Amino acid sequence: MLRNREIQILLTILIFISLVGFTVAALLTSMVTALIVLGVSILLITCTLLFTSWRYREIGKLSGYLQQIANGDFRLDVRDNHEGELSLLKSNIYKVTKMLSEQGTVLHEDKTKLTNAISDISHQLKTPLTSMMVMADLLRDKQLDDEKRSEFTRNLQVQLERMEWLVSSLLKLSKIDARTITFKKEEIQVSSLIQTAIEPLLIPMDIKMQTYSITGEDQVTLVGDFNWITEALINIIKNCVEHTPEKGTITIHFSENALFTEIIISDNGKGISKEELPYIFKRFYKGKNASDESVGIGLAMAYSFITSQQGDIEVTSAVGVGTTFHIKFYKQVI
Repeated sequence: MLRNREIQILLTILIFISLVGFTVAALLTSMVTALIVLGVSILLITCTLLFTSWRYREIGKLSGYLQQIANGDFRLDVRDNHEGELSLLKSNIYKVTKMLSEQGTVLHEDKTKLTNAISDISHQLKTPLTSMMVMADLLRDKQLDDEKRSEFTRNLQVQLERMEWLVSSLLKLSKIDARTITFKKEEIQVSSLIQTAIEPLLIPMDIKMQTYSITGEDQVTLVGDFNWITEALINIIKNCVEHTPEKGTITIHFSENALFTEIIISDNGKGISKEELPYIFKRFYKGKNASDESVGIGLAMAYSFITSQQGDIEVTSAVGVGTTFHIKFYKQVI
């Protein structure tokens, strides 16, 4: 402490003032008074040095805390219940520490999500890539007949389209996980929403000779992003179409009350067992009745798209009877 130039200057000034006071008291009054002045001056200087020493120790502790924080230890709590500048500084250091800790947690979560997304994409692309490599190798055979060549070329196209859809879907999910997507909040007419969602599935339904019915009042609306909700409904209805046998029925009903707008999508297909129900919205989960082409991502996407827009989705099912999806979009946070 005494090596500090500021302390040396302060101590010099205090000693000089004390000597001046002692001299003046000795000249104008008596030696006893001068000694009293000198004694008081020495006491004040001693108190000042003790107080300064304590401040130095506290600042040294704070310096140690900051060093630990710089090393990545954000668990420190340096707050106290005293008044003063040091206590205020400790509180501010604690606030900054908490902020850095939260930012570190977010960065770690983002890194984990990115790692998982890359892992998911790599895992899911492995199968189609292997298949394409085999077909490309077979296409090199000059003796391959035109029919087989055409078949392999068509299969290559199918696999490429599948890979494109898969990468696009995973990137959408990753953006939602990272909260980088801004959803529009617009009033949507539900009847128009459902008609848009079911249109791409009319041909698959026609091939399987399935029928569908849509019931609900035209004035029913909800607030959300039309395109993202449409994509969610497409995935749910597509799931119903795939798991409903030929000549099956898809039923869609929508309604509205003071709390929420509800869309109910039902089928009379194979159904889902009680053991599988808790997992159907998990990414890459494939049920026992899933087709070989399924990668288990459609319902996970639908769940993310809906719950990210103040919505909720539940499912009830019975094996051999059918499955029902209950989708609710709340008008306010409950």
